[in-house]
Amino acid sequence: MNLKENIRLALRAILGNKLRTILTLVIIAIGISALIAIITATEGITRKLTSSFSEMGSNTFSLKNDGSLKRKRRGMPNISGNPNITYFQANEFRKRYKFPALISVSALADAQSVIRYDNKKTNPNVKVFGVDENYLQASGFSIGQGRNFSKQEAENGQNVVLLGVDVVSKLFTNKDSALQQLVTIGSTKYKVIGILASKGASQVSTDNQAMIPVLAAKYNLGDQSTSYIINVMINNTTQLDQAIEEAVGAMRTIRKLALDSDDDFAIIKSDRLASQVISQLSYVRYATLVIGFLTLIGAGIGLMNIMLVSVNERTREIGICKAIGANRRTILIQFLTESITICMMGGLIGIVLGLLLGNLVGLVLSSGFIMPWLWMILGIVFTFFIGLIAGIYPAYKAANLDPVEALRYE
Repeated sequence: MNLKENIRLALRAILGNKLRTILTLVIIAIGISALIAIITATEGITRKLTSSFSEMGSNTFSLKNDGSLKRKRRGMPNISGNPNITYFQANEFRKRYKFPALISVSALADAQSVIRYDNKKTNPNVKVFGVDENYLQASGFSIGQGRNFSKQEAENGQNVVLLGVDVVSKLFTNKDSALQQLVTIGSTKYKVIGILASKGASQVSTDNQAMIPVLAAKYNLGDQSTSYIINVMINNTTQLDQAIEEAVGAMRTIRKLALDSDDDFAIIKSDRLASQVISQLSYVRYATLVIGFLTLIGAGIGLMNIMLVSVNERTREIGICKAIGANRRTILIQFLTESITICMMGGLIGIVLGLLLGNLVGLVLSSGFIMPWLWMILGIVFTFFIGLIAGIYPAYKAANLDPVEALRYE
């Protein structure tokens, strides 16, 4: 009996037990679809993150104490082992650094701020940054409406503010009405001069923020725990390493470090930051693999039970097949084929559902249609082996039935 005939008999047996087969198919499909959907979704998120970080440019790097972004709220101490980068040091770097580049100084002034307008206010989760007039260009932001800070406003620390679209939506009925209005941050009023362009769903919390001049942040919101960040955008990407070396030399001089001492600050390149964020998605993949594996193991156990029930129900049929010349190998292959066919059908259904669900995320993020070929192939191979393993014992039991006893079975 050839493979085609075995598959035909397997399909006939499957259609003869529709309810049990459908339940098994659903369990297998859920496991595979969860695996493929989350892998596809994380791939879409990875693409979008990579694209978003690349907007900052491969010619950008930052100097920080490697702890400034970990500070949970204003007033809490910096948990990095490195000393804070003070405003004086950041400003001194801007004066000393002679490499052709655009330099921006910024700081996270408050990570849990409340912004008020008339009788409306935001939740206490708005991030307020102190920035200068170069920050938007150096960090990949842009203005959606209104304008950026002028150099004079930044240098004088005037009370003006740029709002993210999420903040605007909570305080104003429409974006146009926000411009030139006064909002309150802390105990100080700031005039809204611009609204930041949305970064989209891939950028965590970037639309729920406000930016004020760095000196205004220093005087109105700053404290001893504030550490400043220096963003550097060079003109020529091929000179990035040279620019970093000069930046390290300038900062070591400003920090008065001895020749034999290590750097007490960090250089963060935009591609490194992207890698750090994207690497966190690997944990999602690992969790998905575990969940998918356990689900398929459960489906395999259910499939084995169904096949054992099928052997009992078809005992007389097996006896007839043996009586007319079918050998043990034929019966063994027939039941293994049936088990594998059920598993493969569930796997294919799961792959199709997983692709559809995973690419819904890609559609939202505009990351394009994704076909995770490797994981699709691995899913098919895995379901094949689950079907094979689940069918071995029932097939062995069927193949070893005594034909005389099987024919007498009622």
